[in-house]
This record gives sequence, C-alpha cells and structure tokens, in this order.
Amino acid sequence: MKTQQPSPIVLLYFLSLMLLATLLMGWLLWPFVSIIILSYLLATIFDPVFIFLNKKLSPQFSALATCTLIVLLIFVPLVFFVGTLSQEAYALFQVTKGTNLEAKFNEYVENSALLARFKELLAGYGIRIELATFGNELSKFGGTLALFVYNQASAWAANILNFVFKSFMMVLIIFFLLIDRTRLLHYLMLLSPLPDEHEKKLISRFEEISRAVLIGNGICGLIQGVVGGVVFAFWGFSSPVIWGVLMGVLAFLPIVGIGLVMLPAAFFLLLQGNVEQSLAMVIIYMLLSYSVEYFLKPKLVGGQVKMHMLLVLLAIIGGLQLFGIMGIIYGPLIVTGFLTLADIYLTNYDKLVKSSPYWLGRVLTVEREDGDPPGKTGAAGSEDGRDDRSP
Repeated sequence: MKTQQPSPIVLLYFLSLMLLATLLMGWLLWPFVSIIILSYLLATIFDPVFIFLNKKLSPQFSALATCTLIVLLIFVPLVFFVGTLSQEAYALFQVTKGTNLEAKFNEYVENSALLARFKELLAGYGIRIELATFGNELSKFGGTLALFVYNQASAWAANILNFVFKSFMMVLIIFFLLIDRTRLLHYLMLLSPLPDEHEKKLISRFEEISRAVLIGNGICGLIQGVVGGVVFAFWGFSSPVIWGVLMGVLAFLPIVGIGLVMLPAAFFLLLQGNVEQSLAMVIIYMLLSYSVEYFLKPKLVGGQVKMHMLLVLLAIIGGLQLFGIMGIIYGPLIVTGFLTLADIYLTNYDKLVKSSPYWLGRVLTVEREDGDPPGKTGAAGSEDGRDDRSP
C-alpha cells in the first residue's frame, strides 16, 4: 500500500512542533552545555585509549578504565593546582594591597643609572618620558590582576560541592560517550538535512581542531607555563605559580605568547641593575618560545590548524572576552565551523546561489505545485483541455 504524503499544512505543523521540542531540549540542556562540550572533546581525545582497551575488555569496563585514567591525569592534579593557586593569589593580593607599587617602581627608576642615561639621551632630542604615570598604571594592574585571580581561585576552591558535581557529571558523560559516541553521531547525521559528506567533513574538522587546541596547544602551553614558573621561582619572583598560569594561558596566543610576561620581567631585572639576569631572561624566552612554537607544536598539531595566525589570535581573544577561560576552546571551534561551512558553500552551493536559472526553476516548480500548470483549461482539465473524468 502506497504511503500518502502529508499535506503542506500538516508538514508545517509538524516542523513547528519539532522546532519547539528542539528549543525546549536545548533550554533543558543549556546549564550543562560547557560540561557536554568538554566531555565530548575529552572523549574524542581519549578514544584511542578506549579502542585499545576494548580489544581485550568489554566496552563498559574499557570506558571505566579510560575514565579512571582521565580522573588521575586531569581532575586530581587540578584539585591541588587550584588550592596552590588560591593561596598564591591571596598572598599576591595582600602584597599589592599593603605595598605602594607605584612608589617602588619610581624608586627603581630613580636608582637605575641605565634609565637615567637613556632619559638624558632622549631629552637631548626634545623627548621627555614620565615613567611615574606608568608606575601608577602598574600598581592598578597588579592589584586588579591579583584580586581577579584570587576571586576566581577562591570561588573554585570554596564551592567544593559544585566542583564535585560537575566533575562527576563530566566523567559520567565521558563514560557513555566512549561507548555510544558513534551511534550518537550517526543519529544526529540522520536528523540533519545536509548530505552525509558535508556532515562528516564538519565533524572531522571539529575533532581535528579540538585535538589541536587541547593536545597541541595544551601541552605546549603547559610546558611553557611550567618552565616559565620555574624560571620565575629561581630568580626570586613572588607568586611563580600565578605567573606560570598566566604564561600557560598566553601561550595559546600566536605572535605574542609568553613574551607578554617574560619580556617585562627582563625589563624589571634591568631596572634593578641585573643586566646579566635580564639578558638571560630574554635568551630563555627566545629559546623556550621558538623551540616550542617551531619544533614541538608542528609535530603535535601538524597541518590540522589551517588558519591564519591573526585569525587564531582574534578567535582566542574574542573567545576569552565572550566565554571566559573556555573561550580558548570555543573561539577556534567557532572559527573552524565558519571556515568549514564557507568551504562547503564555495565547493557545492556557490554556483547554484549565483545561478538565476536555478532560482527561476525553483519558482516555476512552486507555481506548478500551487496552481494549474500551463495548458490546463480547468481545475479538472488535462493539458489538452479534455476532462480526465470522461471515458
């Protein structure tokens, strides 16, 4: 028996209900969207481990072992790290609160013979530099940075129940994604009206960029942050963990990177008269930055991130402003989605959109469906004018 096609009104009504149900589903899952995204990315990264274990073990036990590995590698170190960060942020906040950084900076400037000669040289050309204003801004920046880091770290450390709940939800989602991720993707591809090759291209690009951000940039940022923090601790800078975290985050930014911290630190050592230490800081920055950016990162990331450096920089900075720390991941993913869709459009749809016969054919098709085609004489007439109901 031939299935009767639904009328346009029934189809429109069903699609309206489907859209409403989709919006309600999105509204229901919105509080967990960050957890779901992070869980999917971690499940994608640790999927090779799950596949390896699944060759000898059951899917459930393999997923449980993989989740245990994720907890040991990520969540347990994160707990100790947040506690240490909170303590150092509080100490730094107390220092900036009880110390006049502006007066200290001006004292360093006045006692620096190198800066005095430099100011005299510029004064000979009619250029005057007032570094007191810079000291005032430095004091404000130091206090604001310490207070921000302390508030964030304290919120993470104080709200233990929320942290435990989110961690448990993430591990639970990762467990089921490791087992059913392929089925989930297949189901979403069935719901999508796009051709399968376009959907597979989108999914593969998202997974590639997520691996590049979390594995490539993440490992490189971790190395630069740890080495930078150790260097700062060796030279006696206060709060080396905070500076290491800041360098680890800045390492995600191309072009500038950890130079935003290490070069001002070298300048600070120069103000103290430690020319050798300042030069050593610059040399360490160059060796660390160039060895990671041009040797290690290409081996980890490869050709997966096919984006201009300026676009990556804008994506990460814009993501940080819109989404906070998660913007490091969301920014590149959004840009990747746009570039992938743009590539699909140029490959498959550009000629159709710019082709007037294509749109004219669509309009004629709609007219033929809504009214009588040319040649009909009546509602029940055929193309030659005869009545179809007559024998």
